[in-house]
Amino acid sequence: MREVAACALFILLFDMVLCLALWAGLVLLKCSSCGGLAGVWAFGAVKWASLHVFTSVLTDGKPQAVLCRLVALLCLLSPVFESGRILMAPSEPYMGPPPDLSMLLLGPMASSLACVVWEKGLCGDGKMRKDDNKLDTRRLLMRMLKYFRPDTLYLIAAFSFLILGVICDTFIPLYQGNVIDMLRGQVLPTSFCYAIGQLALASLGSALFSGLRGGIFMCTLARLNKRLKHLLFHTLLQQEVHFFEENNPGRLSSRLHSDVDRMGRTVALNANALVRSTVKTCLMLAVMLNLSWELTVLTCIEMPLLAIVQNKYITWYKELKDQIQDCHAQNKDFAFQTISGIRTVRSFKAEKDELRRYNEALDQMCTVRRRSGIYSAIFLLIRRLVGVGIKILMLIQARSLISSGHLSIGSLVSFFLYQKPMSNNLREILYCYGETMSTVGVISKVFSYLDRTPECKKEGELAPEKLEGRIVFQNVTFTYPSAPPEKPALASVSMELQPGKMTALVGPSGSGKTSCVSLLKRLHEPQKGQILLDGEPLHQYKNKYLHQKMALVSQNPVLFSGSLRYNIEYGLKDCTIEKVKEAAKKANADDFISELENKYDTDIGECGGKLSDGQKQCIAIIRALVRDPQVIILDEATSKLDVEMQHAVLQEVLARGRTVLVVAHQLKTVEKADHIIFIEKGEVVEEGTHQELMAKRGRYHRLKEELFSQDS
Repeated sequence: MREVAACALFILLFDMVLCLALWAGLVLLKCSSCGGLAGVWAFGAVKWASLHVFTSVLTDGKPQAVLCRLVALLCLLSPVFESGRILMAPSEPYMGPPPDLSMLLLGPMASSLACVVWEKGLCGDGKMRKDDNKLDTRRLLMRMLKYFRPDTLYLIAAFSFLILGVICDTFIPLYQGNVIDMLRGQVLPTSFCYAIGQLALASLGSALFSGLRGGIFMCTLARLNKRLKHLLFHTLLQQEVHFFEENNPGRLSSRLHSDVDRMGRTVALNANALVRSTVKTCLMLAVMLNLSWELTVLTCIEMPLLAIVQNKYITWYKELKDQIQDCHAQNKDFAFQTISGIRTVRSFKAEKDELRRYNEALDQMCTVRRRSGIYSAIFLLIRRLVGVGIKILMLIQARSLISSGHLSIGSLVSFFLYQKPMSNNLREILYCYGETMSTVGVISKVFSYLDRTPECKKEGELAPEKLEGRIVFQNVTFTYPSAPPEKPALASVSMELQPGKMTALVGPSGSGKTSCVSLLKRLHEPQKGQILLDGEPLHQYKNKYLHQKMALVSQNPVLFSGSLRYNIEYGLKDCTIEKVKEAAKKANADDFISELENKYDTDIGECGGKLSDGQKQCIAIIRALVRDPQVIILDEATSKLDVEMQHAVLQEVLARGRTVLVVAHQLKTVEKADHIIFIEKGEVVEEGTHQELMAKRGRYHRLKEELFSQDS
């Protein structure tokens, strides 16, 4: 494709050289007819022979079909056009092609434009070519526009003001030209004042309508961003836990804020600019054609030339934009991880290593930005060169029109006042198109999150008033999505948790204890088997009901920024302070909370940073007890509490006939359990009381020292 494009460019340059040679010959010989229509066809034949030889040399005698079509179009366009002129006006004597440089160069430019439209839009074999990427882009943009439906009235008002403002903008240069023409001759003061009044009224209307349009568009954009962020955040919260394990929080946060802001801003503001520029271009084009169609044609030549360059630039720009966005999300996530884990970084004296890694990430982003800047500079240079070339041709043509009396000075000034905004409008249209295309990747990523279906079973409708709390694992097999199928975390596990009793789950690291807890909390779903709660599968219960009746307290509980009371009441409605204090007293924690400055309203800092590890565990236990659950899971939940508080917690959780599952490495805690289940390599190896297992002298007995090293 690049070789064909290069050959086509050389053919166009060679054709322009032939056209310039013809123009120079006509000027020197002062020839107007140049042999009449026969001479035009003869020149076309000579040019076809020359271009055919030139093309054969470029392609080593094997020219492609597209180059042959381009050569034929370049040679036949002028003879066919001149023949059409004779047929349209047979009574007028034929004067031959006008010896005008701009008209001679117009043929190759029009031919190249027609060839590009045919080859890119319509295939040379006559079949419509459908680009899947373009169809996907169109589908994504149309779907994006559907989110503007709640703001239909706002958009109607905004686009109405936009059109009114564009109309006022269009007439300002025309009125300025009229005022300039009046300055030369003798005109009545009333006429001059009327012209000034028209100019002032159009300027005032432009400012007023543009301000109203901009304000309404910004209001609409703010409403759109709010809706999209709410919808995306709601969708993310519905996903399974494995989704968050594969997508780190930093990148999801970047998608939620940066990408949503960018896609809303790009589509909304670009739609605004695109409609404004398109309407203004059409109105200006009509006025410019009325002033001088010759200069208008030269102005319009700039658009296809810029479109060809812009099309290539868009592809590079889109790729670099995606790379910059990924680098930005990666750097944000890296900084978040380092700052949130500053204690670990400080304890290992790894500040220099983290700084080096962060600098490497910044260097990577700078490299991508530098490449983007180089491409942008080259594009701007080519665009400026095209603009300068068109401007020179326009000045040559304008001199000829003024000399022949077909154009006045005031009209020329008006035309130039239109010409620059016209070019800016065309560039803005191309820029909006390119910017929108570069955002398609962001829009696609956000929509992929919105369309994602959670890989978990839907919740049921069960929410009984009374729950016994009997839990049964029936041949449960579970494999993490990221692990190979032949290495399951649990393999046909069957066990039972009795209400009113404490069951201890023990085993070496990686044996499957955490997997059992995750399945109980429905953070994952088993591939085989099922977990029954009072004889019903877990997914048959409502999620809100299930997580309220089944509380988990982990070794490293997660707390949120805010007050103690906010963290204790997290997820509950209408929870009174009396209920919170009662739960704190049961956990033997009311004393240390009362000593705090603001008691239950004390701010605990970022992720509970103002509390000790033991206090965090204590708050997590209170958060579980305040829900009055029937099933409590303690995953090393009392490892950092003192003996007195551990005793109070265990005594409270065993009250009221609760089902208690303890995952612990402390011997004293496990010895008190009514039932002990020893699990290893995802399978239940032994189960019974402490005395029974010790008497068996099996795996539990042999690994006693290893498992309970703290007590041994």
